[in-house]
Amino acid sequence: MDVLQQPRNEAPARMEPLAKLPVFWALEGKRVVVAGGSDAAAWKAELLGACGAQVHVYADALSTTFERLILRGAEHPQGSFVRHCHEWDETIFAGAAIAIADCEEDDEAKAFFDAARLAGVPVNVIDKPAFCQFQFGSIVNRSPVVVSISTDGAAPILAQAIRRRIETLLPRALKGWAELAQTLRDRVNERLTPGPLRRAFWERFVDRAFSSSDTPEEGVGGLLLEEADRLREAPAHSSRGRVTLVGAGPGDAELLTLKAVRALQAADVILFDDLVSSEVLELARREAKRMLVGKRGGRTSCRQEDINDMMVTLAKAGKRVVRLKSGDPMIFGRAGEEIAHLDRENIPVDVIPGITAASAMASRLGISLTHRDHAQSVRFITGHSRHGGLPTDVNWRTVADSHTTTVFYMGGRTAPLIADRLIDEGLSSETPVIIISDVSRTTERAWNGTLATISDGIAQIGYDNPVLIAIGSTLAARQIVAQDTDGFGSDRRMALGAR
Repeated sequence: MDVLQQPRNEAPARMEPLAKLPVFWALEGKRVVVAGGSDAAAWKAELLGACGAQVHVYADALSTTFERLILRGAEHPQGSFVRHCHEWDETIFAGAAIAIADCEEDDEAKAFFDAARLAGVPVNVIDKPAFCQFQFGSIVNRSPVVVSISTDGAAPILAQAIRRRIETLLPRALKGWAELAQTLRDRVNERLTPGPLRRAFWERFVDRAFSSSDTPEEGVGGLLLEEADRLREAPAHSSRGRVTLVGAGPGDAELLTLKAVRALQAADVILFDDLVSSEVLELARREAKRMLVGKRGGRTSCRQEDINDMMVTLAKAGKRVVRLKSGDPMIFGRAGEEIAHLDRENIPVDVIPGITAASAMASRLGISLTHRDHAQSVRFITGHSRHGGLPTDVNWRTVADSHTTTVFYMGGRTAPLIADRLIDEGLSSETPVIIISDVSRTTERAWNGTLATISDGIAQIGYDNPVLIAIGSTLAARQIVAQDTDGFGSDRRMALGAR
């Protein structure tokens, strides 16, 4: 099968509904209208002036804040402020790009709104959503990089909190790098044709921008253009893509690493497992092709050999391929086989770790997998063999250690067999057990009991969804609150180790 022509189970990108269309509006040199002399109107006027607009202010009187803004208008050399010492009327809208007003009464707000619309001018009346054709968001300013956040008026405080978080993620030096990108863009485009070469250049540029805490030094632009020339002169080598194995974590998109998000944003093709959540996929670059290559026990699955061949074919075609795996790719993810296959084909490959399900379980339930008084080590074991029964190459006597916490992955169908074998090897039948499915997802379910009652637990939890089985005395160290399984979001007390 030619995977480039007939991708298996390709998942098309899906656009979620938008409350409002985010638009960035060029106002440099444009005439805009601000009616009202309040502090709120001054803030809007300052924003418009910073965009280079000619701000015409209509008000009998101005607040102290507004007066100071107009006096220091020279700080916005691209914009300007024109004071009109009278209230607005229907004649002020001629030639205006937008109109903003601060009106105390709804009657005045409606009159301003109607007059602006009649003149064909987009209008916003501050703090009166019924009289707004557009809204202002909370802004993160690294101009020419500008980030705006909107909650559609539902929670302005939330928008401000989001802005503060983004402020911490975007280095101040990003402004200088963005300005450098503006100066280089045309010259880079002259050197590199659209496609893998140009994309490779800008991805390296972005890596530099985000790894530097300083603005670009003098001469960096010339060095970057030399790098573009080298890419152009070595197209055969540069056009080869690469593969990145990315850990998607247990399902909650907030548990992704920043590096994983960046890889998803840079991908041309994403080969994702059956267990990867839609919330994680939503963070990927919208233009990236998404291909489901899931492997699930007891279900029709994509062969590992086919996945290996897909990665090689796509990478040799110059694609940046993300192999997106649930949990951590290096734990029961067959990453070793994929890396070895890519190495044989001389395909560059790197790995971005993810939070494995056992760690997510421990944090969700508030338990530690190790404890100085109960368990001095932790062990992860696959819960089944290639043919479906218990794994045969496991030293079960060693596993039956009361001072070790053991977590079985993919052990839902073999849970009773696991318990019987551990008891036969000397582990107490009263050893605490936790069974959890869909860890970190809204459908998460948890059960606690003992080795002796593990059959009851797996009967309650089921094994259609991903299941973890944790066994060890440390699991009884505290009481935890787990999400109820009734689907109504109520909490219930789950006493670990309770008999």
